[in-house]
Amino acid sequence: MSTPNYAHEAVSLNPSNGQVLARYPYQSPAELEAALQGVQKGFERWREVSVADRAEVLKKMAAALRANKDALAHMEAVEMGKPISQGRAEVEKTANLCEWYAENGPEMLAPQPTSVENNKAFVAYRPLGAVLAVMPWNFPIWQILRGAVPAILSGNPYVLKHAPNVMGCAYLLKETWDQAGLPAGVFEVINVDNAGVSTAINDPRISSIAVTGSTRAGAAIAAQAGAALKKCVLELGGSDPFIVLADADLDEAVAAATIGRFQNTGQICIAAKRIIVEKSIAQAFEEKFKAKVAALEVGDSLSETTYIGPMARYDLRDELDGQVKATISEGARLVLGGKKIPGAGNFYEPTILADVKQGMTSFVQEVFGPVASIIVADDAEHAIELANDSEFGLSGTLWSGDTDRAKELAARIVSGGVFINGYTASDPRVPIGGVKKSGFGRELSHFGLHEFCNIQTIWLDRR
Repeated sequence: MSTPNYAHEAVSLNPSNGQVLARYPYQSPAELEAALQGVQKGFERWREVSVADRAEVLKKMAAALRANKDALAHMEAVEMGKPISQGRAEVEKTANLCEWYAENGPEMLAPQPTSVENNKAFVAYRPLGAVLAVMPWNFPIWQILRGAVPAILSGNPYVLKHAPNVMGCAYLLKETWDQAGLPAGVFEVINVDNAGVSTAINDPRISSIAVTGSTRAGAAIAAQAGAALKKCVLELGGSDPFIVLADADLDEAVAAATIGRFQNTGQICIAAKRIIVEKSIAQAFEEKFKAKVAALEVGDSLSETTYIGPMARYDLRDELDGQVKATISEGARLVLGGKKIPGAGNFYEPTILADVKQGMTSFVQEVFGPVASIIVADDAEHAIELANDSEFGLSGTLWSGDTDRAKELAARIVSGGVFINGYTASDPRVPIGGVKKSGFGRELSHFGLHEFCNIQTIWLDRR
């Protein structure tokens, strides 16, 4: 299957069979200008709406998401190959996000007192203006709303430039916001090429930029944002360590590693990509892990029993296959899988590589697909050293029967988050984001809510 030509249009195709679903011509400069004019008018109106009334719209959005759950999950399944049961779970999770911010966000945006005497000074949270969001395809609903919901509650319009292969999801989300009663110009979808993105970044009606995607894309957009003196939040690539120490509950760790690596066909920034196992249990872990992964059902994304669907893009499957072959040529051992599945669909065998060592391709690079790399550590100290030997720092996982020791070791993992005896996940109650080449800034919780606010000091009678 050849990669579509994205020079003049966004192309949506079904990766389960390679059939083109729709073509979306890129907007002209005049159409982009009209969209930005609408966003500016939307901002002027929306910023005057009370936080309480904005929260009511979020509650209606939660209801609209649930009403459209089947349609949204179906669109995800046919556009990017997400197994439909996982798509429904994503929509439900997103509805919960809307409700959580509707309930908790207004208090977070309320004026905050300071330590200045006699309560003469306080901090207020004001909207900055429209946020341009350049977003990926792997979670076409959750990824968008986890940024849009806090931005919109803060009084900022959200301008979505979605990945070209999931524009159907983008427009269906826009329809869902409309059903929830969000005023015009507060959630806008633009369909533009790279030049159009640059135009939007430099437009004074855009206040800030949010990017989720590759390190290369994030660096390019951040450079433009910096030149325009605009704030940006970047959630970029990851090669998350999943550490299993000798005293861990092995069966639970194997089950969590299977979900943490292969959910969403392994196409998750915070997936368990480098599985680092202490030497004394490495063989037992590998055997149990192989059995679990081999039992996962691969199939059409619309099948209710499918756990691993097709990869979202054919070019990314080629890249993944190259990484697997390179790692094996460097000395890794193939335990399971390791090949493209023949046919029109964009399927790749669930794959396990063992004896992976520092410097090998799957250790160094982000591997975005259904491929797990097992790395053997001499002991806990060596496991932490291996975990930190990466240019990425998005998240990590540590399994141990000694929680106190695990917390001490987790503090030494250089990443934006560490999950002890569980697999990494995003949740509105806690922030998500990375360090090193995984980006900067935070989404979710009150940190994400305040990222795109003007944090304004008001001081009375300062003499």
